Amino acid sequence: MSIAGGLLQVGPESAGSRPGPVAYGQGNTRPTLTDASIVLGRINAERPIGGKLARLDVEAAKKAIEEHVAKPCGLGVMEAAEAIVKIADGRMAGAIRLVSIERGHDPAKFVAVPFGGGGALHAGALIKDVGLQAALVPRYPGVTSALGCVIADIRHDQVQTVNLTVEALDTDMLDRRMVEEAEAARTIVEEAGLPIDRIDLVFELDMHYLGQTHTVAVPLPLTIEHGSTGVTRDIVQAAFDAAYQASFSRLLPGLQAKIVNLRTSAIGRRPHFSLAALAPEPGTTVEQAKLGNRQVWFDGSWHDTIIYARLDLPVGAVIDGPAILEQPDATVLVDPDLSARVDEFGNVIMERKP
Repeated sequence: MSIAGGLLQVGPESAGSRPGPVAYGQGNTRPTLTDASIVLGRINAERPIGGKLARLDVEAAKKAIEEHVAKPCGLGVMEAAEAIVKIADGRMAGAIRLVSIERGHDPAKFVAVPFGGGGALHAGALIKDVGLQAALVPRYPGVTSALGCVIADIRHDQVQTVNLTVEALDTDMLDRRMVEEAEAARTIVEEAGLPIDRIDLVFELDMHYLGQTHTVAVPLPLTIEHGSTGVTRDIVQAAFDAAYQASFSRLLPGLQAKIVNLRTSAIGRRPHFSLAALAPEPGTTVEQAKLGNRQVWFDGSWHDTIIYARLDLPVGAVIDGPAILEQPDATVLVDPDLSARVDEFGNVIMERKP
């Protein structure tokens, strides 16, 4: 957080996990986005996520914001904290516009999936600022990446240079390389020691017309049987024609096709994991999930906000903002003009109020 040319700058520097935000009490003196959310009441200072800190130092965060942001900008502490969050929201919204509106896509047709401990603190602002249809907050946003690593397929890729035209191609050599590379990749996946149902082998060539610099990915629909893939020049040429036609809607008759690289992948398919396993246990009620109320700052004033234990909310629960859903790994902020509902997998879907 800094003031440059009289303007408030948020990022790109980060306090990281160490020393972390000022409120963590680990020696940082400059305010962070997390400090702003703490001061605004959006993050619970008495129940920090992660469980490593007993409480967060709200007063230290306020002093840091006052010294480094509020006074230099001529703002009150709360207005300065809100400005920090709005600038961060604006930068996130700009990044989404870059990959949606500026590429001809309508944001209203898309749903954001915020993850991490603080992603869902900003999802509501992005719905409104960008015009997104909704936001889907995973059941455990703070460990979504870790969950993906646990259930994702295992993949190893091998790459070898070929650098031959199809006309000059020695198919016996290519077949031998494909088999050798496939077995090497398969061995690496098998030695990972993780449970897998099967291993799929995928062959792909990087190819272009002779004289071109760019390549297209050319999948080869081949498998290994009796120690051979059965690759032929006709198979390679037909696969290249199909891939080039799909990419550029035309072919270049009379030009030779050239193979640049052979890519071989071994994919270990993991046992199926059903997200239904993360669904809320039946029998709870919205009332039972209430943790109490606290004042939270929205749009220039304090709002009495209901706090819920997010993981205790039942399937089908509908929560009108302003509300905060707390869980050990994340905080979900439901803005005053939004509502949230819990789907059958325990995800929280945030949308504009009807």
